[in-house]
Amino acid sequence: MFQYLRWRLLLSYLTVMATILSLFGAGVYVFFSRSLYRELDKKLQTLAESAVPSLSEVKAKKEQYLKDVDRVSWGEILYRERQSVEWFDADGQPLVSKGTLNLALPPRPGFWTIERMQRPSQIRTFTIPVTGGDTEANSPSLEGYIRVSQSTEEIETIQSQLLWGMGMGAVTTLGLVGLAGFWLSQRAIEPVEQSFQRLKQFTADASHELRGPLTAIKASVDVMRNHPERIHPKDAKKLSAIASATSQMIELTEDLLFLARTDTPSSSLETGRSPIALNTILQELVDLFVPFAQEKGVQIDYQELAAVSIDGERSQLSRLFSNLLRNGIQYTPSGGRVMLRLTRNNRFAIIDVKDTGIGIAPEELPFVFDRFWRADKARSRREGGTGLGLSIAVAIAQRHGGKITVNSQLKVGSCFTVYLPLNAAATSSLPAGQRRELPLEGVRAQSMQTSK
Repeated sequence: MFQYLRWRLLLSYLTVMATILSLFGAGVYVFFSRSLYRELDKKLQTLAESAVPSLSEVKAKKEQYLKDVDRVSWGEILYRERQSVEWFDADGQPLVSKGTLNLALPPRPGFWTIERMQRPSQIRTFTIPVTGGDTEANSPSLEGYIRVSQSTEEIETIQSQLLWGMGMGAVTTLGLVGLAGFWLSQRAIEPVEQSFQRLKQFTADASHELRGPLTAIKASVDVMRNHPERIHPKDAKKLSAIASATSQMIELTEDLLFLARTDTPSSSLETGRSPIALNTILQELVDLFVPFAQEKGVQIDYQELAAVSIDGERSQLSRLFSNLLRNGIQYTPSGGRVMLRLTRNNRFAIIDVKDTGIGIAPEELPFVFDRFWRADKARSRREGGTGLGLSIAVAIAQRHGGKITVNSQLKVGSCFTVYLPLNAAATSSLPAGQRRELPLEGVRAQSMQTSK
């Protein structure tokens, strides 16, 4: 249990750290990318403004002007392999261009990013309108446009390197965080585990110490009830209440002591293992519970589809299936059915205990095997019991190398399936299913102590 908590705590710690690193990395990437594009826009704007005075000369000389481009001021800042400069007249018709990025698009003032199919796939452009005219008349006219373009391949390369570097850094950081988190989770769980061990020891000790006084009380009450002539009639009901409460307390202490023993790895419960015919145990339990089922108006349907032998302790297995059958009968209304089915596969004996009772809500199923757990609807304390029956059942199944699963639906019923490993010399399946149905008799419900 605590090993699972350690891994869960470590996973939560890593998830939180991964989320923080992802948000931090995304913020760094966005900020750095915007800075690169702002720097690129500044370069494009500077180049475009430097080329503005050349528009009149381009109109006059056309291609001849480009031959003298090295002499002009803007020629020194032109990166010819990555950038290009295009001149347009007032109607947006191209005049001349310099550079390798010639775009067959009309000029649009401002900054734009253009996606293309060929390489370079992304180009950043800046277009500036050039005006002129009579300054005194204050009526400037549009003379043309100058568009400056540059490929974003260099920025994309830097972005890829940044992503790769942050990814490697994140992986390395998570690795170190994982090692530190594993150590921290170990240290964090240690006090909880120690407290839990002390609590289990206290439960075992208290249960053991209570057995003596409770047994003495029960014996005294039994002696008094065996001599009714010595009891005042008004005290008879009080003695019955004391006897009932004492029986419940004895049952609770026995259950707690049993669970405390199952929690101990070197428990003496491992002793007494021998090959057991599971068919015999189930048949005896069905015969035992028939009177209870009949008084409650519930029919038991028992199916044997295999002859099964397992290695186990008889009393523990009887207790396991007794708890499941008692629960099924207790929480099935009159006229319902409890179906017990025994079969097997190559490795496991499979026992289904299915009822047509009130069922368990889906959100409650993960907690059904917790100690003292009771669903509001499916486990009213008015039904009696300690709330430890299913915990004991699953503990016994795990002690025998098996497990218990449950499927349930409200107002439809529940099905508890027990898997127990077969004995090495397990017998073969019966050639045909042997089905035994017990008749429905009686309508009076009987209140029984239940652990469900």
